Amino acid sequence: MKVLVTGGAGFIGSHVVDMLVNKGHEVFSIDDMSGGFWRNINPSCKFEKINLVDKEKTSEFVKKIQPEIIFHLAADATEGRSQFTPINCTERNYNAFLHTLVPAIKTKRLKRFVAISSMSIYGAQKPPFSEEMRPCPEDIYGVSKTAMEETLKILADVYGFEYCIMRPHNVYGIRQNIADPYRNVIGIFINQLLGGRKYYIYGDGKQKRAFSHINDVAPYIVMAGFSKNCKNEVFNVGPSEEYSINHVSGLILKSFFGSLDKVPENQKPEHIPDRPKEVKNAYCTNSKIVKIMGYKTSIGLEDGIGEMIDWAKNLGYQKPRYLHELEIENQLTPKTWKEKLL
Repeated sequence: MKVLVTGGAGFIGSHVVDMLVNKGHEVFSIDDMSGGFWRNINPSCKFEKINLVDKEKTSEFVKKIQPEIIFHLAADATEGRSQFTPINCTERNYNAFLHTLVPAIKTKRLKRFVAISSMSIYGAQKPPFSEEMRPCPEDIYGVSKTAMEETLKILADVYGFEYCIMRPHNVYGIRQNIADPYRNVIGIFINQLLGGRKYYIYGDGKQKRAFSHINDVAPYIVMAGFSKNCKNEVFNVGPSEEYSINHVSGLILKSFFGSLDKVPENQKPEHIPDRPKEVKNAYCTNSKIVKIMGYKTSIGLEDGIGEMIDWAKNLGYQKPRYLHELEIENQLTPKTWKEKLL
């Protein structure tokens, strides 16, 4: 099949590209390299550096290759930051999605569109979140992902192509962008330790999340592009076990230093005020993906963190990539961003 992967130089996208190439598909990949890396690009895919916000360039590329299946992973996945960059978030999530989908529909070759959404669409409802729940986002990022999902369903119905929506949660592992100071809590914590610094925990650290190793996410995204059982379906992706941020912090410190007793005083985490609109507890049920796609968790959180730390130590400390400025700031802007503490 002729397949397009957006965000193909990024964390999840590069793993998806690798799997598609290994399955023998003709794979095209695009990325604007804002969060991706040249080292992640599979040499057997046909890669183009394109910013999906650029409507004309994106349309030209999509019309040229005429993909049969699209895996849309490109996103500005900065949930907590989206309240301070609402325009950027909307352009790089909702608009970028439309710029990819619309020209693909016009080619009349599109068979299926796999959209990587987010559990942020559930908002602050009572967990565990299930696919039957109505979207109720608490932040601008969740709003953009909800809009993407609903628009995809409408256009698929009107123009006769198939879709599958995947909602991963807190994916971590090898190739994650640990230089991003706005998202990916495990990556941020590890990078701070690599730099000989402490990291910061928002609030009391008792907020709970489920964490998904990349090896327990990428294979099911790929499957979503081809399985008949995934036609026009929505899935939560990842394990159902939830952990507090404090617990995750302890696992990271223990793995990084070998023992909690060996953590240097200047690298012990510091608690700071909550981020605005951050959902306290956010985790999902995975019963649907277990039943339909045969999902199984293959890597536990402790083992996965250890593997990621080994990889990150090899990579070394990465200087955080801050935006030049946020679109809006006030007294609620997190201290870590204003003072560039990460």
